[in-house]
Amino acid sequence: MPRCEFRFSSFDFRISSSCVDNLTHTLTGLALSQAGLNRKTRFATLALVIGANLPDVDLLTRFVGPATYLKHHRGITHSILGVTVLAALLAGIVYYFGRRAAPKRSAPPLDGRWLLGICLIATSSNLLLDFTNAYGVRPFLPFSGRWYAWDIMYILDPLLLTLMAVGLGLSLLLQLISEEVGARRPAFRGGAIFSLCVLVLLWGIRDLAHRRALGMLDAHTYAGEDPRRVGAFPAPANPFQWTGVVETDSAYHVLPVNAAADDVDAERTRVFRKAESTPALEAAMKTRTASIFLDFARFPWAQVLETEDGFRVTFQDLRYASLESGRSRFLVEVDLDKDLRARSESLTLSGEPQQRDVQPRSEEEERGIPAGDASARRRASLR
Repeated sequence: MPRCEFRFSSFDFRISSSCVDNLTHTLTGLALSQAGLNRKTRFATLALVIGANLPDVDLLTRFVGPATYLKHHRGITHSILGVTVLAALLAGIVYYFGRRAAPKRSAPPLDGRWLLGICLIATSSNLLLDFTNAYGVRPFLPFSGRWYAWDIMYILDPLLLTLMAVGLGLSLLLQLISEEVGARRPAFRGGAIFSLCVLVLLWGIRDLAHRRALGMLDAHTYAGEDPRRVGAFPAPANPFQWTGVVETDSAYHVLPVNAAADDVDAERTRVFRKAESTPALEAAMKTRTASIFLDFARFPWAQVLETEDGFRVTFQDLRYASLESGRSRFLVEVDLDKDLRARSESLTLSGEPQQRDVQPRSEEEERGIPAGDASARRRASLR
């Protein structure tokens, strides 16, 4: 899998789409166990760590292709029905093999009811943590495919990871030192409870900052137009730094927001103009890759480029747009011929080029020959 790329700045903290934040899920499962659930039944820690990551089994769709991955990631396994079924399956498997394992004298007995409840807590923790970031979840699948997101946490928050690791790691270190010197072992429970309290406290701080950011964005006009929708999306590490996205009748405006500041500068924004609907845009939107992407995107913006042999249509989700480059982590490209038939379609995840579908590009395009002069190009954005 591609390696993760970390760039510590306000708006450029990139993570490969294949590097999902399962470390936070694992630490949460471990903290829940050591906070007291490991005293309820045997194999509680095992069930909590596995269950906290189990809904992410849908990551396997990444090997099928980027469009399939986007369609199914955070899908049925991240729904209320899905985490319940996964919890029952995990509890059944652990209970089946656990009964055949020789019990330890100091371990609690194997309790099927507690084990089922612990597995449900574990899988539900994955759903809750994923709900807190901007990607979101679809909790009511298969009955409703609507996305829900709290938008308060970055997908991999270094501040949260550091504090949770310190809480759990310090307690473990004290235990090891105590064993070596023969002293009474300190309780691991305190560090686990500290880690869980830090998680909830950070949620509270970020939620307050998020509400303030939304309020500041909604209080302005942009190029003489009132906001239709506003969104604020978190930056890593700094809970007061956000990227604001404002939709007006004619454009999208992307701007930095500091929730600790007095206000935002609504005059200095990166502007993404909308466009009238065109046959090329409509045709591109009907392709499989674009339709999957538009079901996922919250602030979709498109560009239409006329070429010598047709059109190239690109789609981005401005909730992931960089203020510096204007480029999104998710990018769809659709090439159409002059009859508006799809020649190729592709989806790029986190800036990683992906193989195109349908038909290959022309020989001239592969050699980088320009498809037409600047006067023949027409750019538009998705209404």
